[in-house]
Amino acid sequence: MINSSTNGKMDYSDLRAKLLYNKDKPTIINIIIDCGYSHKKFYIHCDAALNGLIVPFIKNVISFKKPIGSVTISGHKFLGCPIPYGVQITRKSHITYLSRNVEYISSMDATISGSRNGLIPILLWYSLSSKGQIGIQQDVKRCLNNARYLKDRLRQENISVMLNELSTIVVLERPHDHEFTRHWKLSYVRDIAHVIVMPSITRETLDDFFIDFV
Repeated sequence: MINSSTNGKMDYSDLRAKLLYNKDKPTIINIIIDCGYSHKKFYIHCDAALNGLIVPFIKNVISFKKPIGSVTISGHKFLGCPIPYGVQITRKSHITYLSRNVEYISSMDATISGSRNGLIPILLWYSLSSKGQIGIQQDVKRCLNNARYLKDRLRQENISVMLNELSTIVVLERPHDHEFTRHWKLSYVRDIAHVIVMPSITRETLDDFFIDFV
């Protein structure tokens, strides 16, 4: 187990120490490491399910210029596509290694049984084409601003709240009113609740939530 700070960020010093201590064991990790490992001894996968369409417009923290192996992004979260799905982006060398010739489609393919859902790429294309790069960028900016807006309103009422940099997730103590939690569909783990500010959430909705919460 790796230590973390009060805002949930991994303690990199503790991570480094424990990696060095366990050099003889395989490691699954989601951040960049530099403890004397060669590229053949580590594989870095970045789970960017929600923030994968946010960080490119504010801070390019995920890049194949770094020694990562793959990135996954959800299309049904920030983009709001009607069917849950994920996109995995990886290096050509990994695809080449896994691919095989599928005779009935006369093509190289890396999916199970050479089969995939043909509707999902159309939904992804439609969502990206409809919004465009500028539209997604505007969504990102609005969500970040709305998350800060909610955080500030809660703090004005002396309510304990946290919002990490570059995040659209406002963290607060879980309300004990189950009806309130169910009504607002709050995501929570034990005593911590999360308000996830998405493109469909307006200032009016946040105001209603704030008034109801207070």
